[in-house]
Amino acid sequence: MKNIVHPRPELDTEIIKKFATLKNVMSISCVVGDSMERDGIMHSDMKMRSVNKPFIGPAFTVKLSSGLLADCLAVFSYAKPGDVIVIDAFGDTETSIWGGLMSGLARNAGIVGAVIYGSARDTDEARMLDFPVVSKSVSPREAHSALTQLWEPIELNCPVSCAGILVNPGDIVVADEIGVSVVPYNQAEQVYDRAVKQAAAEEASRKDILSGASVTDLLKKYGRI
Repeated sequence: MKNIVHPRPELDTEIIKKFATLKNVMSISCVVGDSMERDGIMHSDMKMRSVNKPFIGPAFTVKLSSGLLADCLAVFSYAKPGDVIVIDAFGDTETSIWGGLMSGLARNAGIVGAVIYGSARDTDEARMLDFPVVSKSVSPREAHSALTQLWEPIELNCPVSCAGILVNPGDIVVADEIGVSVVPYNQAEQVYDRAVKQAAAEEASRKDILSGASVTDLLKKYGRI
């Protein structure tokens, strides 16, 4: 079976750039999740495994084959700078389908981060490269490809199930040390506007708290805490 490569979706680069500016907002995965009314949040076991480095970008999706988790080297022929690689490895915690050399290749390709619904390894090498990897688990066991020379089947740029949510190609992935939130591309403008307003309100609330504001004061002024 050959790899299946679907066309990349047409994306508005301006909304992608605007979301990227939120990378340094405190607790950005929370802010974005709140802006989607608690929707679009991956399971809590999806955590940063290398460097604590928030990243935001459009999803370049990869679907592996259940029971035959091959190395997804084909992704480097199609992913573009700014992409976030999102891999559906069926939540397998014992076979790692992302390692240090792939982190190096990804960094060289301008990919901003990897989100793996499965296992990763060589997190020390990814840390050395300053490349952020989010995964369900970490395990030394490599995928079979180096031994079997089987590199397929893999499907690229297709909808994938990842840690409890559906991720479509081009959806905006927001990851930090707290977790991963995913914004459906067709909701990006509205979610961005709400996230900017919430981030500003939270920053103002922090300043008010440091100035001695009470819970009552904050609820009256902002409507939430």
